[in-house]
Amino acid sequence: MSLYGSMRIGIDSGGTFTDFVVLRSDGSLESFKLRSNPADPASVILAGLARIAAAKADVVHGSTVATNALLERKGAKTAFITTRGFEDLIAIGRQNRAELYNLMPAVPVPLVPRELCFGVAERILFDGSVELPLDPAELISRIAASGAEAVAICLLHSCQNDVHERALLRLVPGYVSASCDVSPEFREFERASTTVINAYVGPLMDRYLGDLERHSPHPVAIMQSNGGLLTAAEARLHPVRTILSGPAGGIVGAVEIARLCGFDQALTFDMGGTSTDVALAGQRPRLTTEARIDHYPVRIPMLDIHTVGAGGGSIARIDSGGSLRVGPESAGAVPGPACYGTGLAPTVTDAHVVLGRIAGDQLAGGTLHLNPEAAERAVAKLAEQLGQSVLATAAAIIRIANSNMERAIRTVSVERGEDPREFPLIAFGGCGGLHAGELARELGIKTVIVPAQAGALSALGMLMADRTRDYSVGALGASEFDTHFLKLEDQARRDLPGATIERLADIRYAGQSYELTLPSGADFHAEHQRIYGYSDRVRPTQIVTLRVRAILKTQKPAIAITHKTNAILTSRRVWLSGSWRDIPAGLSEAVTNLSGPALITDYGSTTLIPEGWKATRNATGSLILNAD
Repeated sequence: MSLYGSMRIGIDSGGTFTDFVVLRSDGSLESFKLRSNPADPASVILAGLARIAAAKADVVHGSTVATNALLERKGAKTAFITTRGFEDLIAIGRQNRAELYNLMPAVPVPLVPRELCFGVAERILFDGSVELPLDPAELISRIAASGAEAVAICLLHSCQNDVHERALLRLVPGYVSASCDVSPEFREFERASTTVINAYVGPLMDRYLGDLERHSPHPVAIMQSNGGLLTAAEARLHPVRTILSGPAGGIVGAVEIARLCGFDQALTFDMGGTSTDVALAGQRPRLTTEARIDHYPVRIPMLDIHTVGAGGGSIARIDSGGSLRVGPESAGAVPGPACYGTGLAPTVTDAHVVLGRIAGDQLAGGTLHLNPEAAERAVAKLAEQLGQSVLATAAAIIRIANSNMERAIRTVSVERGEDPREFPLIAFGGCGGLHAGELARELGIKTVIVPAQAGALSALGMLMADRTRDYSVGALGASEFDTHFLKLEDQARRDLPGATIERLADIRYAGQSYELTLPSGADFHAEHQRIYGYSDRVRPTQIVTLRVRAILKTQKPAIAITHKTNAILTSRRVWLSGSWRDIPAGLSEAVTNLSGPALITDYGSTTLIPEGWKATRNATGSLILNAD
């Protein structure tokens, strides 16, 4: 009898590899990797599905198409419609300064140029009353003449009354996004920014997912940034919800691994080929509505993930001051690190190859053969510029990458009032285990967990994700909160029949410019005290946004240890602490109780157990590293 119904396939399209995890109907798991193709990501997905050759399957896909289009400025030519007199809204933004002491900071270039920002005659007041009726005369012809491929609509106070935005949705042709659908919340700049991003990446995602649906032999669901799933049709309408699609899958998987290992909270550390994503998660992943992607606010619920440009493909270089830098530029999948035989620039992966931590036939189960000589040549050019040995330069590259990632972990822990020493570090991604032990030692963390499917945990996490929908409505000045909640809940039940419904609210002290999102009925003062260290129970509070989250649970794959009776430890020559050392090396199946230093390799990941640490393997197949 089938344990899970039809076969389920999780696919994570990364910057270097595309990971496939297959959950068969008998509950067994298998995974494999294919080289990513940034120019045509769908071709790799279809090739992987053809390799699996399933008669029937459900597919969950984590897409980087929207993210890359935004970061590389390859989205659609977009027009912006707003209330007349507010055409400069997205250019002005906020007065917040990312570089407080820089007298001439770089100003982010808006996604929509000023000549494509159109004002329309209309005015809705803060209480939702209509002061000036909508008059779209000549607007449609002006937009048509502009050549815009997509249109974003964000009118003043539309979160209080969306009647004018709804009217424009019916009038404006083409791919159109309105803030009343994308982010119906107060703060017009953040609402506009989110809507513009949705429109900017929309036509590209619409074509990509449309092509994928037409050519895929199976139905495709899309991982969204809040840790839940969307149908492909929904993702085509709301592509902004997929901006952190891949990393979100990793967080969902890491939270489940932490639970299975007996922890109710963890620091997650996902180091892939292009970037490193870190997060602090409790029994459920933490959400934020204040995320920024490349300086642009995104006002929708997203997992609270901090990303830095430090991955296996991060390029090492000498800066203008003569110092060694690592990242954020990446060699990606094409041309890739020098050891792939197609790239020339030295990367973190090349440094590991030079130091003996990654062997020539180690990646992707030996299907990707590396060129150690090419890696050494690339690092040698850098060493010559620095006037030091190749080995010293490779070790320096690793130290600098570790420093970048350590700062990222401190950002999600220390800077938010949490002590990293109180959390286990869950390391995954192809390179996570190579760096996790050294990072934990620097941060004082005593436990590191490397999941059995570490190299493909993001894809596995997508199979663990629930179907979710988030709904919101502005509530400033409102009094009948229950009426608003019921309206949102009715919509949620229509979209996801049988889902569990949660009520939440964004609450602040009167006069504050920031809010806390809490379950309805929660003690705001106590939570404010916990997070910020103070509270004032006599000070009036405001509810500014009402939220409803609908969750339809997905059956989680069983994760059990696999046994290989022929798995043994051999020896590997590795450069450690300034000298070559022969240390134990082998597959994780051979680990029972192993003292570091040692090197453990699996199909998609490598783990370095530092000296002074011990590793065991638990019932989930995860490696548990503990400091002596």
